[in-house]
Amino acid sequence: MDKMNIVKYFRLPLLSMILGWVSLAAQEPLIGDAYMRASVSLDGEWKIIIDPYENGYYDYRHEAFDSREQPSRSAYFTNSKPNGKSDLIEYDFDASESLQVPGDWNSQKDKLLYYEGTLWYKKSFDYHKQQTGNRVFVYFGAVNYEAEVYLNSHKLGTHIGGFTPFNFEVTDLLKEKDNFLILKVDNKRKREAVPTLNTDWWNYGGITRSVQLIETPETFIRDFTLQLAPGNAKEMLGSVTLDGPDKRGRQLILRIPELNLETPLKTDEDGKAAIRLEAKGVSYWSPTDPHLYQVQITTPGDTLTDKIGFRTIETRGTDILLNGKPIFLKGISLHEESPLTGGRANSKADAELLLGWVKELNANFVRLAHYPHNEHMVRTADEMGILVWEENPVYWTIQWDNPETFANARKQLTELITRDKNRASVIIWSMANETPNSAPRLEFLNKLATHAREMDSSRLLSAALEQSSLDGDGRVRTIDDPFAATVDILSFNQYIGWYDGLPSKAREIRWEIPQQKPVLISEFGAGAKYGFHADRLTRWSEEYQKYLYQETLPMLDGIAQLRGMSPWLLMDFRSPRRPLAGIQDGYNRKGLIDEKGHKKEAFYVLQKYYAQKNGE
Repeated sequence: MDKMNIVKYFRLPLLSMILGWVSLAAQEPLIGDAYMRASVSLDGEWKIIIDPYENGYYDYRHEAFDSREQPSRSAYFTNSKPNGKSDLIEYDFDASESLQVPGDWNSQKDKLLYYEGTLWYKKSFDYHKQQTGNRVFVYFGAVNYEAEVYLNSHKLGTHIGGFTPFNFEVTDLLKEKDNFLILKVDNKRKREAVPTLNTDWWNYGGITRSVQLIETPETFIRDFTLQLAPGNAKEMLGSVTLDGPDKRGRQLILRIPELNLETPLKTDEDGKAAIRLEAKGVSYWSPTDPHLYQVQITTPGDTLTDKIGFRTIETRGTDILLNGKPIFLKGISLHEESPLTGGRANSKADAELLLGWVKELNANFVRLAHYPHNEHMVRTADEMGILVWEENPVYWTIQWDNPETFANARKQLTELITRDKNRASVIIWSMANETPNSAPRLEFLNKLATHAREMDSSRLLSAALEQSSLDGDGRVRTIDDPFAATVDILSFNQYIGWYDGLPSKAREIRWEIPQQKPVLISEFGAGAKYGFHADRLTRWSEEYQKYLYQETLPMLDGIAQLRGMSPWLLMDFRSPRRPLAGIQDGYNRKGLIDEKGHKKEAFYVLQKYYAQKNGE
C-alpha cells in the first residue's frame, strides 16, 4: 500500500505525526494558469455546519472517521441521511445554514467573527464531461488554513496553508448527477504552523477564493513558463510540461501572434520541452507601458493561452534596474481586505479598487503583505503597470528547528511561485518578515532562498530584515542581519516617531548601511483615526500621522542606497491585537485610507512626495 493510502486508511495520531511533513511534499502537482483555463465554477452558496468539537471528524475516542476503511455514517463527509424514521443521524447539511464561496466566514456571520476552529462546507452539483476520456480536476484558489477534501464520500486529500492554490483529480469519482463536495476547514492557529500563533492581522477562516472544475484532455498542458532571460533582454527562456500517458515525444507549437512568432517544440521523456527564443521586437513591460502579449501553447489535443509581459529586473551595485534602467520603487504596503465587503478581498473588483488607489497615490509599486494575495491582484497589477512584492507567510516567530514547519513554508513558496511565475508585475519574492536573528533561522531562510532561486532566477529576493544601533544612544542605525548577505534588496521596517519616540526624533537619526546593495524601507507609519483632528502631537489624530510622514521622508532620503519604500499601509485592516475602544475598535489604523474608503491627510503628503520623486 502506498503512503497516501496508509495515511488515508490508518490515520492514527502517531502515524500522522511521523508522516505529516512528508505528505506536504507529496501534494498533487499544481495546474498552472488555472486562471486562464475554461472551467465550471462551484462558487456561490455552500451549506455549512459549525463543528468546534470536530464531532463530524472524530469519534468519542478521538479516532478519525476517515482512518477506517468503512467510515461511520456519523462522519459528516459521508453526507448520510436517515434510512427510516428510527435511524439516528445527528446532522443534515441540506437543513443547515449557508455561506457564500468565495468568502470568509468571519465577515458573513456575526457569530463567527472571532471563530477559530472547524467548519464543514458542502456543495452539491451535477457534471457532464465535454468529451469521453477527458480528465477533471477540482481547483481551490485558497482555503484557510487546513482543508480535508472529500468528493462523494471519498477522501481526495489534505492541504495545509491558507493563501495558496491546490487541486485534486476527480476524474474517476465524478457522476453525472448528485455529486457532493465536502470540506472540513480548520483555521485554528498553531505554534508549528506558517504563519504561527501570533500575527497582526485577522485570521479569516473559510474557502476564501474560488473553486473550479477544470476539464482537460487525457494528456494536457500541465504548466508552462516564459520570461526574458535574467540579465538578457534579447532572449526568452521557458518550458512546457505535459501530463498524461502520451506526454513523451509530443509535438507542440508556441505562438505569440503580435510578434509574428511561431516555433515548434518537442517534449522529452519526462514530458517537458525547453523554450529558448530570440526576443526580437519586444515592447518591454513597465509601469509606463504595461504591454502584455498573448502567448499560446498548442498540442494536438490541448491549447493554453496566457497574457504575459516581458521585462528584466536586476540589481547593479546599489541600483534596481528595470529593463536595464534605474528605478525608484514608489510603493505602499497592502493587506488583503476588501473595502467593498469588509472581509477578505477575493474579487477582481476588489483588486481594481485597491490598486486604483495605489495609482492615485502616484505609486508604481505595492508590497502584498504578509502572505500570498489572490491572483486577481497580480493579474490586475500586470494590466495596470504596478510592480509587486509577494511574501511567504514566514512571520515573526516560526519554529525554525521543526522540519515540518520548514516543509510547510517551502510548499507554500512553491505554490506561490508556480502560480505567479509568468506575471511581469512580480519582481520580488520575500522570504520573511521581522524574524529574530538566530542560527536556525538563518539556515531556514537560506534554504528557502535557495529553493526560490532554483524555481525562478528571473526575480529578486528580499525580506524585512533586522536592524540595530551602532552607537549607545541609538542615533546611528544599521542593518545587522546575516541574511542580508543572501538577499538582493536590503529591506527593513522602522517606526521612528510611533513606537520609537515622537516624529521629531527622525531629525536625530542617520543610517550607516555598509552593504553595497539597494535599500527598500518595507514599513514605516503611524496610526490615525479618520476624522479625528487635533494638534500634531496628539496620538491617533490625522495631524500626528501627517506630521510623522513629513519628518520621516526627509530622514529616509538621507540613506545613500535608498531605492524605494512601501509605507505601512494603504488601508486600515482588522486585527485582534488592536482593541482600543473608540479609536482602533479591532482595526490597525496605520492606513492612509480607512476601511470605508476615506483618505486621511497623510495620503496627500505621500502622494505629493511620489509626484516629485524620480523614477517611472
